[in-house]
Amino acid sequence: MFKKLFEKLTKSKNPESKRYRYDMAKQICGHHVKYVTEKKDGVDEVIGRSGALNIRGDELLVFASSDILMRCRIEDMQAWELLSKDGVVITAPDLQRGGEERTIIVYYVYYR
Repeated sequence: MFKKLFEKLTKSKNPESKRYRYDMAKQICGHHVKYVTEKKDGVDEVIGRSGALNIRGDELLVFASSDILMRCRIEDMQAWELLSKDGVVITAPDLQRGGEERTIIVYYVYYR
């Protein structure tokens, strides 16, 4: 009980800090993915469906449509949740594509 309260009170509020990025990765890790979109030429395109967000070592993996859609180092990523808390926006160099900077939006599965 006190551990969770202590973590909440001492949570980093600086989005540029390493600790904030790891806290955000832990927060979004384990969510089930409904679908993933990426903006290409001004249009949001669905690039994957039905998957999960996972942490492996010091990397965040976005897995959907039986493939790894994005693999990035947690230290290099910027992530923020949507105001509705229905998903997360992730911007990072994608290690699957040779370090290409990508921004994707991951929408969570909604459970009642």
